[in-house]
Amino acid sequence: MPSDISTDLQSRLAELFEWKINPQTGSEYFNLFAWWREPEVVAGIGDLLAKPFRDSTPTIVIGPSASGYLTGALTAASLGVGFCPIRKDPSPSFDSDPWITVTSPPDYQDRHLEFGLPKGLIRSSDRVLAVDDLIDTGGQLLALQKLVEDIGAEWIGASVLIDNLRENHPRRQLNLRSVFHIRDL
Repeated sequence: MPSDISTDLQSRLAELFEWKINPQTGSEYFNLFAWWREPEVVAGIGDLLAKPFRDSTPTIVIGPSASGYLTGALTAASLGVGFCPIRKDPSPSFDSDPWITVTSPPDYQDRHLEFGLPKGLIRSSDRVLAVDDLIDTGGQLLALQKLVEDIGAEWIGASVLIDNLRENHPRRQLNLRSVFHIRDL
């Protein structure tokens, strides 16, 4: 994606970004759903997320449910590679194939989630890029990194739309790149 198109899309994303108030708790949160209604966002978001890792030649993109499925598939299409969805709280729903699972450190709601996928979808020869819409504590992406390492594949990094991390350590450990830092919005 040429940089002027990339800059135009980033400007459009910033324009569409909005803070909301939870009426039950009074706490603020950001609403990313408006982004997915816009055709130019859907058409370009995969390129934005892929851009920092294009030269790293990933062979597969992974993303956690639910938003990681959307951002991951769009990024994989941009890179011309496959996509592997990673389920939260996985349970083999229709088969008896073995699954590989890992438990996350605490996420933004202080939960420890289990992530998994059917064995064999990620191979030890893969170069893996993880993609999601947002990172808050890093717990989910750190769990995905561990899953990739347990398989013996190579973790090349993580790409997110919004970096809301308060600490630098997960950024370095994950080789994280983002389209926006929360302070920019």
